[in-house]
Amino acid sequence: MKFDILTIFPDFFRGPLDYGIVRRAREAGLIEVATHDLRAFTRDRHRTVDDRPFGGGEGMVLKPEPIVECVESLGVAPRETRATTRESVLLLSPQGKLFQQATAEELAGLDRLVLICGRYEGVDERVSDFVADRELSVGDYVLSGGELAAAIVIDAVTRLLPGALGDEASAQQESFSSRAARTGAGVPSSTCASGGLLDYPHYTRPAEFRDMKVPEVLLSGDHDAIRRWRRRTALEKTLRNRPDLLERVALSAEDKDFIAQIQGEQV
Repeated sequence: MKFDILTIFPDFFRGPLDYGIVRRAREAGLIEVATHDLRAFTRDRHRTVDDRPFGGGEGMVLKPEPIVECVESLGVAPRETRATTRESVLLLSPQGKLFQQATAEELAGLDRLVLICGRYEGVDERVSDFVADRELSVGDYVLSGGELAAAIVIDAVTRLLPGALGDEASAQQESFSSRAARTGAGVPSSTCASGGLLDYPHYTRPAEFRDMKVPEVLLSGDHDAIRRWRRRTALEKTLRNRPDLLERVALSAEDKDFIAQIQGEQV
């Protein structure tokens, strides 16, 4: 997969993309990442990329010309035909739709992503209206620019590409994943799958550390008991920290019984 990043701070990406899974994916040829300096597409001696908005208002806004000309220089297909070329142009913006795991899974099926990093008070609306396929936000908070958001999108998408993690089942077992294999009852078939919930607690050696013990069930070797314990603790954590996720997860009768027990214990 090819990632093209449009930014006024290309050097920012020398750090976030040089470590871990993203670095290994680049070295293995699974992904290619190119940064493009928007100031290279300006025509004045000050290399101006921003201007005051019409109608007044605080701050500056990124101008459309450098962004549009940079996208055109990449040979990206026109917006109306991109679905057939398996590429997409994304504008990273606080005004965008929330970037979620399902979005990452969708984008992982493409061949090319062009990521436009917003800055200042925003981006000229014509970029969103006529160039980008969609706006994406990484959360309900405001960052100084889209560079951090672009790094998040690249990381989340890369780890879903075949071969990036080494173990293909790993991505199915993580929190928020919709890919978990399921039993006929609708629950994850693996003892490790979260199935869209927050992750269950993890423990490693030693089995006892400063009087803190690993739960006995994890030492039992009973895989069905382990699966049930992990499912229940994932439900407990989700109910406590992110109850909104329960509205998006397919819950089995067993899950609903667990939730009822948990809520009963909290009364």
